[in-house]
Amino acid sequence: MAATLKPYLNAVKETLTAAMCVQNFDSQMVERHNKPEVEVKSSKELLLTPVVISRNEKEKVLIESSINSLRISIAVKQSDEIEKILCHKFMRFMMMRAENFVILRRKPVEGYDISFLVTNVHTEQMFKHKLVDFIIQFMEEIDKEINEMKLAVNSRARISAEEFLKNF
Repeated sequence: MAATLKPYLNAVKETLTAAMCVQNFDSQMVERHNKPEVEVKSSKELLLTPVVISRNEKEKVLIESSINSLRISIAVKQSDEIEKILCHKFMRFMMMRAENFVILRRKPVEGYDISFLVTNVHTEQMFKHKLVDFIIQFMEEIDKEINEMKLAVNSRARISAEEFLKNF
C-alpha cells in the first residue's frame, strides 16, 4: 500500500466502521415493506448527513447512511483518457455481474464510478468488519488492476506499432 494511500484508506475504514450501525426499520409509508431508506429517501429524519472523504478532486468516497442502509460510492483515479476508458469498461463489467457481488449496485451514484449498498439484512447475515475489509480491499485493488490493464494496452500497442512499421 502506498504511503499516501494508507491515511486515505484508514479514514474510509474508520468512517465505514462507524456508519455500519444499521438496523431493521419498516417503511413508514407502506405496511410490511422494508426498503433501503438511503435509496428511497422517504423521510428526512431517517437519513444521516452524507460524508465525502477525498484524496484529491478525482479520487473520493461518498458515504450515505440511513437507519437501515448504507450506500458507499467510489470515484476512482483517472488521470488520462486510457484510464478513463479502462475504468469505465471494468466498472461496467463488474456491475453487469452485480448479483454475484451481493452489495454491489447495478448503477453508480451520479459523479461516481461504482456504488455499494449495504442493508440491515447484509449486516445481519455477514460480519460487519468483513464488509468493511472487502470495500477497502476493493479500493486498494482497483488502482492496481487499472494500472496493469493500462500497461498491457500500452505494450500491445507498442508491439503492434513495431510490426506495422517494419514494412517501411
